[in-house]
Amino acid sequence: MSRSTNRKIPPPAPASYNKWVPMLWLLLLFPALLAAQPCAPDARPRTDSSFWNGWGVDAVNSRFQPAAMAGALTAATVPKLKLKWAFGVPNAQTMAAQPAVVGGIVYTGSQDGTIFALDARTGCEFWTFKADASVRTAITVAAIQSDRYALLFGDAKAQVYALDIASRKLRWKTKVDEHPWARLTGSPKLWEGRLYVPVSSNEEVPAGNPKYECCTFRGSIVALDEETGKILWKTHTIAAAPQPTIKTPDGVQLHGPNGGAVWSSPTVDARRRLLYVATGNAYTPPAAATTDSILALDLDSGAVKWSRQLVAADNWTFGCVKPKNATCPDDGGPDHDIGASPILWRDLLLVGQKSGAVHGLDANAAGKIVWRAQIGKGSALGGVMWGMAADDKALYVPMSDQIGPAPGGLFALDPATGRQLWSTMPEPRAAQAAAATAIPGVVFSGDVNGRLRAYSTSTGEVIWLTETAREFETVNGVKARGGSMSAAGVVIAERMVFVNSGYGVFGGRPGNVLLAFE
Repeated sequence: MSRSTNRKIPPPAPASYNKWVPMLWLLLLFPALLAAQPCAPDARPRTDSSFWNGWGVDAVNSRFQPAAMAGALTAATVPKLKLKWAFGVPNAQTMAAQPAVVGGIVYTGSQDGTIFALDARTGCEFWTFKADASVRTAITVAAIQSDRYALLFGDAKAQVYALDIASRKLRWKTKVDEHPWARLTGSPKLWEGRLYVPVSSNEEVPAGNPKYECCTFRGSIVALDEETGKILWKTHTIAAAPQPTIKTPDGVQLHGPNGGAVWSSPTVDARRRLLYVATGNAYTPPAAATTDSILALDLDSGAVKWSRQLVAADNWTFGCVKPKNATCPDDGGPDHDIGASPILWRDLLLVGQKSGAVHGLDANAAGKIVWRAQIGKGSALGGVMWGMAADDKALYVPMSDQIGPAPGGLFALDPATGRQLWSTMPEPRAAQAAAATAIPGVVFSGDVNGRLRAYSTSTGEVIWLTETAREFETVNGVKARGGSMSAAGVVIAERMVFVNSGYGVFGGRPGNVLLAFE
């Protein structure tokens, strides 16, 4: 039986915030918190708490926390932010999972698969749970029964978990893809009793070996029943299964079509009953017409209602990294995936791409391109990497362009037209690959050198800056150091700012710290 998402804890859309009943968290979670845990005896969930649940904070992936949830954080108070606490994550050299904050508790996953539940005010540890593999997705807190709440998340073995909060026992675990290189990178999206799971892949990596028979992975979206984990439907981003194509000069068999990984959290369009999905590049020819595309899927059946390709014939693997090998096509593409979640803004889908282009697509006209703004150079590690943010007036776009002489920058665009409102290139320059996060008057963006900045949404002026690529004294006594900021963005709740530092992938600076500012 499908239930309205407004009954979930918390509801997915800002309009539903007033239906949140904070006292319920105290009643449900207090017994679990009395168990033997490192937190002090007076540590309690906050009954007046705000929340950031899942990846994009709402169903449309705006990454905008409204004033009612941001609380005392305003353009006037953000310059006064100071470090409240730091938590050292054991056994980690990269921080990729975005925290969630619900009921006064911070939930986050880690490189070795540990899930941490921490007190938002102090950083003390309530409990941990060990998944089977690395957890990179954001966590969603859901009401899976009338009186039971669970954490929903995925791991690097393409498994999805429902973890009971009170008992800290698994309710269910579902493997959503059997391909050996399948993994979950984008965060599952919960809506009306279904969990929509994006499936990505690392198969581009072994294809760097000229003896690897590339490639047989296809991206997909899998809909699960939130209470049981049962697969309700699965839709591949490429309809045709890969078949043998040509052999390399060394006799290695290649396959296609392939690719179309889904790296990001899908976007819900409740009015049109659609789920918008961004896809990645193809690996080897023939490139499917649904790679580097936006797909619109029926929420109930998974049927593809329309697709809009933004780059064609983008065949790329690690075999295309210089010097190229025989698994790289002669016309190897630029690797311009769409790695960021689309944002549904009124009747437009706002889409950022690794090409350095941002698009406005008409949701009423099968994704027809309304406007296109080329604001970056683009590359395999360039353009828009992991996410933008939008409010009523502007779309805020962090630019990576990590490969090149002039990386970084933050751009504000008119969402209706793509017209540039302002841009800023703060010195020293560094790629801004992490997802942006906005509150009224302020947008946050981190860079790969470990700097986290807050900008005025009116002018682009930097109003606050902190250096995270350093050692920190931690509340749990674990030796910790920050590093690059990429993938996950800032999370705002409890009148505080939470962020991970230390993205040690693709040459980034490793680290293992979760930071909380107040």
